[in-house]
Formats: sequence, C-alpha cells, structure tokens
Amino acid sequence: MSAMRETTGNLWDYYGEAVIVITTNGLVSKKGWAVFGPGCGREAAERFPDIPLRLGLLLAEHGNHVHLLGENLVSFPVEQTPYERPGLQLIERSAMELALLADREKWQNVAVPRPGCGHGGLEWRDVRPLLMKHLDERFLIISR
Repeated sequence: MSAMRETTGNLWDYYGEAVIVITTNGLVSKKGWAVFGPGCGREAAERFPDIPLRLGLLLAEHGNHVHLLGENLVSFPVEQTPYERPGLQLIERSAMELALLADREKWQNVAVPRPGCGHGGLEWRDVRPLLMKHLDERFLIISR
C-alpha cells in the first residue's frame, strides 16, 4: 500500500475534484441538527445549509461514525462534542472507517484536513502515524 499524500492549501479548492472530508463531532441539538465547532465542519454548514440536519439525522440513527453526507462530503468524527479535545482513538477509528468507505465507493481522490490539528489543538506528529496505518495514495491530507 502506498502512503497518503500531503500538501498545504485550502480544502475547498479540491471541491469538485475529490471527495471532501469534514471533521465533526457527535453532538446533536434539541432540533436534531449536528452541532459544528469552528473549522471545516462549520465551513461546510455555511456552504451547504442542510448539512447540519443531514448529519444530525445520521448521528441520531447510527452514532458518531464516518457518514456519507451527499454533495461529495463525508463526516470524520474527531471528538464526541465540540467542547472537548479531539481523541486519538476516535481519529484512528474514523480513519479506518473512511478507508473502508473509500474502498466500497471506489473513490480515487479524497481530500482530508489534518484531523484534530487545527482548532482541536492536537499535534500533527501525534495524528499522522494513526492516519498512515489506514490511508493510502487516494488520500490527500491538506494543512493550511
């Protein structure tokens, strides 16, 4: 298996060329909407106003996992709520689920932000090895 690729840039520049992964959490509001913290999840909600409801329904039915959201978007859980620090164990599980989904959907280009490393405060040196175990050359990891 070849290694994932890495670059710097804006995740949204790859929209239309790749499946876009957005980092998320498992919190659902009383209205049934997914709650987004700062970062690419919130940016997705601003671009696609129905994403919070779509993800909220999936979270309520299937739990805090990687989910197809439509619009060539995929959720990638990094934490249980936006008020806690991202968890390395959850990030690794999400990487495994993402790789399996990419296999099933036969995706060749998947753009992924550095999960938990922006507003989440994790160090890339701690997250990178977890992703390397599961993500191959189809995955482009983008840092800002």
